[in-house]
Amino acid sequence: MTIRVAIADDQSLVRDGFRLQLTLSPDFEFVGEASNGLQAVDLACRQRPDVLLMDVRMPELDGIEATRRITTDPRTGGVRVLVLTTFELDEYVYAALAAGASGFLLKDVSPEDLAQGIRIVAAGDALLAPSVTRLLVREFARRPTRTGAQPQALHELTDREREVLVLVAQGLSNADIAARLVISPATAKTHVSRILTKLSARDRVQLVVMAYECGLVRPGAG
Repeated sequence: MTIRVAIADDQSLVRDGFRLQLTLSPDFEFVGEASNGLQAVDLACRQRPDVLLMDVRMPELDGIEATRRITTDPRTGGVRVLVLTTFELDEYVYAALAAGASGFLLKDVSPEDLAQGIRIVAAGDALLAPSVTRLLVREFARRPTRTGAQPQALHELTDREREVLVLVAQGLSNADIAARLVISPATAKTHVSRILTKLSARDRVQLVVMAYECGLVRPGAG
């Protein structure tokens, strides 16, 4: 299956570098590039790539708002956004993920890791390592804006599914969850899939955001 990929970055050298890396994988098709956020939104609408690599700091419209517009527009709902950042601790990573991005990549990512990351996101999973989830956890923990209000769909989860959701929000992988709950990895994956469906969440990133925003997980938990 060919994965259609586009990139949005205000630096031409960065765009050229990523485009060159994409040519190394025969299962990728490069479908366009943008140099600012407004162009990124237009590119997503015109080409509807499977994966859009999105820089954060761009003129006209930043990558966070561009990501929000793309992920909330029904016309581009199938476009998955991978945020590009220079540092793992980039202050904008949290905001971009909360805006609907499916994960992030460092700009110095190797060709192999870039290809693997794109394939992971294109398959519908989130590119969010436990270390990155922990960054989100700390960010949520220090923010006083959580309302504690729980969406109605959250009450439809079984006790086991709520337990799994908490573990996802703490940054555990399916294998970690299986070990913690003494169940098989396949069962853990099934639980996560059902939670995603019940909560109408795109991926694990949204589950983390939802769990902390509704107060299901206490600050400092995990």
